[in-house]
Amino acid sequence: MKVAIIGGGITGLAAAHFLEKIKKTSQYTISYDLFESSAKLGGKISTDYTDGFVIERGPDSFLARKESAARLAKEVGLEDQLLSNSAGQAYVLKGKKLYPIPSGAIMGIPTEWTPFLKTGLFSSAGKLRAAADLVLPKNKIDGDQSLGKFFRRRLGNEVVDNLIEPLLSGIYAGDINNLSLQSTFPQFKEVEQRHRSLIVGMKAGREPQKKTNKKPSMFLSLKGGLQTFVNALEQNLDSNSVHKNTTVKRIERIDNRYAVTFYNGNEELYDKVISSVPPNIAGGMLENKEVQRKLQTFSATTVATAALAFEKDQVKNKKHGTGFVVSKKSGFTITACTFTHLKWKHTAPADKALLRCYVGKPDGEDIVYKSDEEISRTVMKDLSNVIEIKGDPLFSRITRWEQSMPQYEVGHKEKIADIRACIERIYPGLILTGAAFHGVGLPDCIDQGEAAAHQALDLEE
Repeated sequence: MKVAIIGGGITGLAAAHFLEKIKKTSQYTISYDLFESSAKLGGKISTDYTDGFVIERGPDSFLARKESAARLAKEVGLEDQLLSNSAGQAYVLKGKKLYPIPSGAIMGIPTEWTPFLKTGLFSSAGKLRAAADLVLPKNKIDGDQSLGKFFRRRLGNEVVDNLIEPLLSGIYAGDINNLSLQSTFPQFKEVEQRHRSLIVGMKAGREPQKKTNKKPSMFLSLKGGLQTFVNALEQNLDSNSVHKNTTVKRIERIDNRYAVTFYNGNEELYDKVISSVPPNIAGGMLENKEVQRKLQTFSATTVATAALAFEKDQVKNKKHGTGFVVSKKSGFTITACTFTHLKWKHTAPADKALLRCYVGKPDGEDIVYKSDEEISRTVMKDLSNVIEIKGDPLFSRITRWEQSMPQYEVGHKEKIADIRACIERIYPGLILTGAAFHGVGLPDCIDQGEAAAHQALDLEE
């Protein structure tokens, strides 16, 4: 069995790692080739090391409760590098004021009444409207619906606009009025159907917290930055099977195999092909017009991050929090800010501070295409209206991610099923996978890469 893996992001790396394990332990002859068009592996994972700072230019962590990322890190020898974040208070910026996210709120859904009633984030009318969730009947819609429609019906506009939307948009960088409930947070629909009330259901399902001043950590990262994850995965692969700076031009099915043609003119034959690149790029490699058309229907948003380094005494963080998300109606360009040096102690020297801000959102992507200097100025202007910062940053790092945040719009699940059936009919043995399909987090992508490798080898999971 000979398998081609196109795309050296975390999904492709996970697939290659799985095939490497099978190759070493199986009695069958298995070979694979991993092709990456750029000079480095990792996709959106990219770590900058400057003057003692560890600056993540893409994702900075992964969910601890989704175990595949930590498990894979341990497999490649990084168990002693895993670390938890400092779980400090997070805030919402509404107007020009920071409000603590109410204690007990799960994705914005209240499970403790006292913090919710005391917060100044919502008006009395907004709180009363949210409490209506306790008496509203469960939704009778059988099919998919948007996150916005679902949560507005249950909890009202104020809670959605000032808490749920900023939190969920921080994950998907999208418009929750278009994002699919079924493909992003189907568990909320299940809670509503089981308990009728979201508030009652989320409270019932909440694990009892031990009485301690320290909040449990939700995220994990690596002491040396996530780039060390990519490096370790690469080192565990057969070096002869990894091909960087190699761009696939065309994939053709010929006599039950696949001819993969490259821009350098070379061509190789494979039994199976795993594509982990974005759908529109995959479509450009295929000649079938029906498949091309379907793969062009995926959408993604463009975002940028701005990492700003300071002397610690330049930043006066009176709220002593680890960051904030921004209510869309607040009129700011930034959508969120993390006090990275407080959340992740390994990211900055002891006497330094590192702030990481996010810009770019639906109908607000223009800022991403501005110069580095203009983005930095815009971010600094926004920050100065929220916290006290003295002087200019020591340096900044601007990273643009064009069309990089997949949007799981309403009907996404049905779209995926349709495309899978089409691919199986026209290109059997071609496996499309990655963040655009079944999850954007690192564990989700790892799960998809390993599942694609299972499928390529016709193994039962």
